Amino acid sequence: MDALLALEDGTVFTGRSFGARGERVGEVVFNTSLSGYQEVLTDPSYRGQMVAMTAPQIGNTGINDEDMESERPQVEAFFVRQVSPLASNWRARKDLGQFLREHGIVALSDVDTRALTRHVRAFGAMKAAVSTEDLSPESLIAKAKAAPDISSRNLVCEVSCRAPFEWKAGLPIGWGEPPPPARRHIVVVDCGVKRSILCQLVQGGSRVTVVPWNTPAAELMALEPDGILLSNGPGDPASVGELAETVRELLGRRPILGICLGHQLLGLALGARTFKLRFGHHGGNQPVKDLATGHVDITAQNHNYAVDAGSLDEGEVRVTHINLNDRTVEGMRHRRLPILSVQYHPEAGPGPHDALGLFGEFCRLVDEWWEERRVRVAGL
Repeated sequence: MDALLALEDGTVFTGRSFGARGERVGEVVFNTSLSGYQEVLTDPSYRGQMVAMTAPQIGNTGINDEDMESERPQVEAFFVRQVSPLASNWRARKDLGQFLREHGIVALSDVDTRALTRHVRAFGAMKAAVSTEDLSPESLIAKAKAAPDISSRNLVCEVSCRAPFEWKAGLPIGWGEPPPPARRHIVVVDCGVKRSILCQLVQGGSRVTVVPWNTPAAELMALEPDGILLSNGPGDPASVGELAETVRELLGRRPILGICLGHQLLGLALGARTFKLRFGHHGGNQPVKDLATGHVDITAQNHNYAVDAGSLDEGEVRVTHINLNDRTVEGMRHRRLPILSVQYHPEAGPGPHDALGLFGEFCRLVDEWWEERRVRVAGL
């Protein structure tokens, strides 16, 4: 073994380096997905976190060009029980270790990921330090304790785009029909948006403009959006209170969809509170119940924070979905305004496709809202 992972509570795990060499600090979480490690690695929502995969072997399909959710890996470090010695897939362009080394990501195999997962489940997500250079447990534990808390960092500003841009790509060739002509303009506030969210919007017939997280409401409205999407992203929603204030200015002015961090920011803008989960929801097998129909979707999720249901104004907002594992809020909708949000990831990248219909629901909401306005104006 040539590497150590030390948790702030003094627990130490050994491993073998197969990524870049070096030293990193961050917060350890575990992901229960059986596949889709490339999407996990490149999801900007994982900025600041070290991810342990619970599946016993990772890397057997290599790395391809189509499954990137951003330009590069976003995790602080990556831990697996066994890394596949062979990348066998017709789309693969390189193996997992090469990909991680090229991007400077520290990664360990031969980690007892079952013990690590059970420890995090029992004691909660916690700060950690991993190193291929400092193999002193005492030294590494001290570094883990001294690491900044993830809630103290504005991680959104690290992953958001720097300037507005148009996104034009739909699903990859062969994955579906070509996108139809754009019928509406959706502006996406980039808190760390996944590319597959943008692709689903285009695939549904929308023109998509992506703007930085700190774009003022006036500048956003000047783009003349038909609807606004608040994207997923990393960290504590309270660390981007400025964006919650911007969202508050937008309420009622356009239809709004919030996904993951966007859902939490809508909660804050509507006067609710958020709180940190013990070990978060990370994986592609989270059951979510629609309270109106009783239907259960299996969903992909990646978040450490949740909206406090008891802090919502029931006269203004109704909870639409709950997580069947811990009863946390998974969706909400405003009773008067064209606003809906979900805590889970409907774009299925990676994960099940159960919730893909949410994009169509949002587009219908946008179209119906504008049609009502046209009828109202015509009747004056």
